[in-house]
Amino acid sequence: MNNRLGAMLGGILIIASGVWMQRAVSHPVFSQTSSQVPRAEVLVLGVYHMANPGRDDFNTQADDVLTPKRQAEMSQVAGVLKKFNPTKIVVERDPGDKRLAKDYSDYLAGKHDLTRNEIEQIGFRLARELGHKSVFGVDADGEFPYPRVAKYAKATGRSAEFEQIEREIGAMVKAQDAYLSTHSVLETLLYMNADEKVAEAVGFYYRQAHLGEPWDWAGADLLADWFRRNIRIYSNVVQLVESSNERILVLFGAGHLGWLQQNFSSDPNIRLRKLGQLIK
Repeated sequence: MNNRLGAMLGGILIIASGVWMQRAVSHPVFSQTSSQVPRAEVLVLGVYHMANPGRDDFNTQADDVLTPKRQAEMSQVAGVLKKFNPTKIVVERDPGDKRLAKDYSDYLAGKHDLTRNEIEQIGFRLARELGHKSVFGVDADGEFPYPRVAKYAKATGRSAEFEQIEREIGAMVKAQDAYLSTHSVLETLLYMNADEKVAEAVGFYYRQAHLGEPWDWAGADLLADWFRRNIRIYSNVVQLVESSNERILVLFGAGHLGWLQQNFSSDPNIRLRKLGQLIK
């Protein structure tokens, strides 16, 4: 929302005043934003965690990606992503991660077999096929105060509201599990990356932001912390843009998808691409 405007939302008039100031900053690569001027392209691919690490509050239960059937499907995924022809591939690991660099170097040298992790199954596989010398880590760790939201809901008699959101998130993940069990990896990724699914996932975060009050913004703070992590990831990615001809594939867990898409689509020097565009 523009902070100089009032907006009528659900019968509530919100008015905020302030002066917005912008300092001109010269971009080291390019600064024009006309649609006719070439822009770096970024494709954010939201994925499920293929190795089932169980680190999220709600986790997809994936079958073994190393089976011959799934491996053939991984080759299909790589074939589609080659249409984007990324110049760099970035993954959900910290910048400068030495283990990432060593594993990829060993993989190129034939001394490392691909694990079940999607970073390797998609990122390493595709990078080698495209002749890339490196895969880049761009993650940024951050706080995710989910227990605080649950505690707030319980203390204020709003546990039913919080639990309803949890049930709907759980149902979304179960639906994804069911879809994967009867579809290929590529079909599942297209399902997860569809605009309506991305909007649904982002919506759950905003609904949790309702759980709070002035001076105790439990849900809003969770949302802000999640946004902070994703805007830092975005910043790490754009530091890798060296020219307007850059095409960067961003490979991250699907929970980041809508937020990263929003960040890149809002950048006038970036053209956001989506998986579905490669199928048409």
